[in-house]
Amino acid sequence: MKKRSNNTLDSDANKTSAAKPETNTSGSKPAKNIEEKTASSPMESNTRKSEKPKTETVTVEAIKPQKENAAVKAPVSEPTKNIAVPEPAKKIVAPEPAKTIAAKKVENKLDPDSIKIMEAKHHDPFSVLGRHSKNNQIQIKVYLPYAETVRLANDGPVLNRITGTDFFEYYAKEGELPQHYKLNWIDKNGYPHENYDPYDFGTQFPPFDQHLFGEGKHWHIYQKLGGHLHTVDGIDGVLFSVWAPNAGRVSLVGDFNRWDGRCNPMRSLGGSGIWEIFIPGLKEGCLYKFEILNRYTNELLLKTDPYGQEFEFRPNTSSIVIKEKTYVWQDTRWMMQRAKHDWLHEPMAIYEVHLGSWRRNSQGNFLTYRELAVELVDYVKQMGFTHIELLPVTEHPFDGSWGYQTTGYFAPTSRHGKPDDFRYFVDTCHQNDIGIILDWVPAHFPKDAFALARFDGSALYEHEDPRKGEHRDWGTLIYNYGRNEVKNFLLSSALFWLEEFHLDGLRVDAVASMLYLDYSREENDWIPNMYGGNENLEAIDFFRELNTVTHDLHPGTVMMAEESTAWPQVTRPTWTGGLGFSMKWNMGWMHDILAYMSEEPIHRKYHHDQLTFGMLYAFTENFTLPFSHDEVVHGKGSLINRMPGDEWQRFANLRLLYTFMYTYPGKKLLFMGCEFGQGTEWSSNKELDWYVLDYPHHKGVQTLVKDLNHLLKKHPALFTHDFDHHGFEWIDCHDVQQSIISYRRKNKYEELIIVLNFTPVPRENYRLGVPEAGAYYEIFNSDSKYYDGSNMGNSAIQSEPTPWMNHPHSISLTLPPLGALILKL
Repeated sequence: MKKRSNNTLDSDANKTSAAKPETNTSGSKPAKNIEEKTASSPMESNTRKSEKPKTETVTVEAIKPQKENAAVKAPVSEPTKNIAVPEPAKKIVAPEPAKTIAAKKVENKLDPDSIKIMEAKHHDPFSVLGRHSKNNQIQIKVYLPYAETVRLANDGPVLNRITGTDFFEYYAKEGELPQHYKLNWIDKNGYPHENYDPYDFGTQFPPFDQHLFGEGKHWHIYQKLGGHLHTVDGIDGVLFSVWAPNAGRVSLVGDFNRWDGRCNPMRSLGGSGIWEIFIPGLKEGCLYKFEILNRYTNELLLKTDPYGQEFEFRPNTSSIVIKEKTYVWQDTRWMMQRAKHDWLHEPMAIYEVHLGSWRRNSQGNFLTYRELAVELVDYVKQMGFTHIELLPVTEHPFDGSWGYQTTGYFAPTSRHGKPDDFRYFVDTCHQNDIGIILDWVPAHFPKDAFALARFDGSALYEHEDPRKGEHRDWGTLIYNYGRNEVKNFLLSSALFWLEEFHLDGLRVDAVASMLYLDYSREENDWIPNMYGGNENLEAIDFFRELNTVTHDLHPGTVMMAEESTAWPQVTRPTWTGGLGFSMKWNMGWMHDILAYMSEEPIHRKYHHDQLTFGMLYAFTENFTLPFSHDEVVHGKGSLINRMPGDEWQRFANLRLLYTFMYTYPGKKLLFMGCEFGQGTEWSSNKELDWYVLDYPHHKGVQTLVKDLNHLLKKHPALFTHDFDHHGFEWIDCHDVQQSIISYRRKNKYEELIIVLNFTPVPRENYRLGVPEAGAYYEIFNSDSKYYDGSNMGNSAIQSEPTPWMNHPHSISLTLPPLGALILKL
């Protein structure tokens, strides 16, 4: 791990491989299953670290009739085999099929293109299949591996089988066929089928969209790539398209064609690298993947849709066709206000939540999005938080990654319901004046063979060289930000969540790991940029474009950086050389104050600079003050158990800490459970310890946080100038011996005085300088009996004309032990 500044350790490095590897949760023996391939990372478990990834290369014969959708029905308890992973230990080349004597005779009768269709190796099946003019006639040629007989629908003529093959053909006269013909066929089990021929339809992907995508400028490419309900000439179906420029052949496979890659090979659109096919008659709810043939090695890869908008419940990984744009939003008022929202000068108190472990139902299962829309929204509204920040709900296969190893960048996880259920949750939040921020992960992706890793057999989304393309610490792959199509993928994902789900902002994860080419690397394990430096120039350009586009298209939304180093101008405009983020997590302040609070009070006077150092850089960026999930995992323990002293002192310290955070310049963020002083370290495998609220200490902390949230929203002095020096002024930061600090928070119309005593010693007659004469009143006391404190405090305090601390007046106070006061004239 690298230190990037003298006062903060990279928090990104805290996301160790133990926290995020996408692994299979089962310990059973592997299932022999070709469709489902979860948990392919070589970091899967301690027992498998030494194993090299293996490649199961499947021949054409191997993908003939399986059990329909076998992978979807695989037992949850059995991990499944990989079809292909990066850098296989041994590549097995798929042999050419049908090498029997009879098959050789058939090959002699077929033209080379038909042989390629039969072998599932043709890049343009539309040039062979469908209707074509031939010898002044119209030839219909179809390839149906499971058909016994085929005819044109409505008792039309029978298509002739080419002897010994699954090709059928018919020659029609000009004008004999309708605009699009239907096929009626009986399979080998005697079941009838009827549908339009997919190979009778022209190209559907517009050239201009291909061009924009190639330029990296198609902000809504998610509306084109993937699987979408589509209508051609009045015929309904689904249009599928995928970017796989290095593939030799791409087929659509799913529960509608027995997962057989021979049935629906796709059309190559040339230099764009896009493949497409329109399948008439398909409807929402069908399961699908893409079967990709590596043109160089003949490896067969089975991949989920990178642009899929819904996926199966883990461990299954198939993409699901959905009906889009059906949800009717009720948050018009919120959205109109958001567009004009001045978040710089508004209160922001963020409740960070992992949906899978905030609460569980009575059976211990996940709450649905609609249940969370009631329980979580009611709780957050009662507590007074302004926003909810969600740990990634982007689809991911392994619960233990908390969503930070994403495989579905356009799909909310199916753990809690369907996409429209998530929309309902967001909508409900907005109707209750609660904003939603999503943790979004463009820094890396897992090695799972079913997802983006070596997507078309090449390093497509990642870098080929592991010195640029792999995170050693996390066992994940790094995006190639210099490739237009990859950059477009990430930009459109960000806009997708803001536009399609009305989210109010994105917190961008692990920004530091993207900015530095040598992030957490040994001396010879990284490649300098063109100027010889360690800055990732392509990632910097990506950030600037990301923030420019999102702020332009969705005004009022926020882009928040988890950036843990001293990189300059993270939150400054791109036109001044900044990265353009709205806010940045203040990791330096967080580390300093937690280190200070963990000291025994008798020793705090030797660490007083940790209280005050943060003000030297507090206004160099737009800071958020985070006590996040990273501070209560990986053996760090809970916040309450990092406080020193006996039980009473630990809770008094925690109340003091929160009061300091809420009165310090910057927006606020608190991870779930911290608001009531959960005693155990957070675990994603169970709900929070809600039972502790039966105890007065915990209930007191919860009440304090609730009051601080409402106090924050009520007093503009606490938020108007969070990001500039006009809102803060020290009264005294030098009382080292007594470990007391005091300061003013102010705006044009209001001023508050904050005094904090970081020792368990009550201070009677503590003299404090004040700027104006008059009576000062306590509007908040962290030692109040309502928070289970000792209830030591002050009534009205009349100022005296005694100059003190460079102020013309002063007051005499009683400071409670380990307590904080907020005073107002």
